[in-house]
Amino acid sequence: MTNRPGKGIEKTVEPIRRLKDVRAIKKILSDKPRDLLLFTIGINNGLRAGDLLQIKFYQVKNLQVGDSISIIENKTGKRNVLVINKPSYDVLQNFLAVTNKQDDDYLFTGRKGNSPITIPSLNRLIKAWTSAINLKGRYGTHTLRKTWGYLQRTEFGVPIEKITQRYLHASPAVTMNYLGLQTQEVEDILINNAI
Repeated sequence: MTNRPGKGIEKTVEPIRRLKDVRAIKKILSDKPRDLLLFTIGINNGLRAGDLLQIKFYQVKNLQVGDSISIIENKTGKRNVLVINKPSYDVLQNFLAVTNKQDDDYLFTGRKGNSPITIPSLNRLIKAWTSAINLKGRYGTHTLRKTWGYLQRTEFGVPIEKITQRYLHASPAVTMNYLGLQTQEVEDILINNAI
């Protein structure tokens, strides 16, 4: 008997919870411009991996800090945006300096031709990155999206309602559950010395 969920059963993965771990992964990816760009854009936008992998080179090649592109989410069919912040811009510039992509090429291609990285391949990459820094836990493609939300909430104090809006979730409760924050935040307030 294996410890794997059956086909079609959701596999819950975790966010990267500490900024020092984010920095450690970025450091090990520093000589892999494509991977560093994918990781950085992924943890800075909160988009699903499948939507990131559909981005074409022409959509981002001229973006500056604060610029955005509109995307249609594959899963929901809803309009969303990818925004270039300073960390994303910096790694994008490094990637542009070493790539020879054509406008219609996918931004994140695999080894063969102009096909985007597959979801299973990205899943393996994320597992390798987290393993390389000895990060314990279950990680996968949703880790990038969850890391964005988790750090926005815990490091920057962004209200859960704003994160819910970004994720296009039905309610803050869905977002809290998705990020694994409900239990942690309740336990954290129990330590307060109010009485």
